[in-house]
Amino acid sequence: MKKKLIFILFFIVLISCSENDNNPTNTLISVSFNFVHHWDGIPINNNDFNSFQFTNANGEVISIERLRYLVSNFNLISTKQPFNSDAYYLIDVGQDENLSFIVAQDISAGSYSAISFTFGFSNENNIDGAYTDLNSANFNVPVILGGGYHYMQFDGEYLDSNDEEQPFNYHTIRAVDNPGANPTFPQDTFFEVNLGSLNLTQDTTIDVNVNIAEWFKNPHTWDLNVLNTVLMPNSSAQILMYDNGQNVFSLE
Repeated sequence: MKKKLIFILFFIVLISCSENDNNPTNTLISVSFNFVHHWDGIPINNNDFNSFQFTNANGEVISIERLRYLVSNFNLISTKQPFNSDAYYLIDVGQDENLSFIVAQDISAGSYSAISFTFGFSNENNIDGAYTDLNSANFNVPVILGGGYHYMQFDGEYLDSNDEEQPFNYHTIRAVDNPGANPTFPQDTFFEVNLGSLNLTQDTTIDVNVNIAEWFKNPHTWDLNVLNTVLMPNSSAQILMYDNGQNVFSLE
């Protein structure tokens, strides 16, 4: 009888362990992000730079010479184990750097109601001179424009109405008025990208679509003949770029 009881207890423990092993909510996984760039569906990588091959919504043909931008504050929202990372990544398409990276390790598999990140830095993290790697990358914003860091540097050339090459510097920062000793900030221009809900059952790479063409077209059709350079001290232009940025990123 004693041997039979021991066998029954062993069987119960074995079944219990087996159920736990097969329960995805007890599985630890890692989550990576992979940023995939394109122009209205045409893939873009650094081999496509310095060539006039893209046409924006206003009809200007452009060449991309530099494209790098900052993402930060990755969140995975779950009732069981929410995850928040204060890490940041400077994605440099031209140098093929930080296009993919791991943001979470050893988190529970399961359903996440929202997965998001911030384009740029939130105001509390946008601390002037605080990040040595961004300082070395010359990603700083001048103090007279509020200091801190760029959200994006997007540079290239476009063909004007005379078919002549002209430069553009589509740089996004915190919108600023009254440049100088006492700048003011009319509106926050960093923004949260919410990729929606996902059920994560194993190690996962989340592909983020980045449609570069959207910077020039939705909801504002961008005219490079009017807004091309010296956009950082132009708070109205910064707010237009903020609006257009809402449509750049999406879940693959």
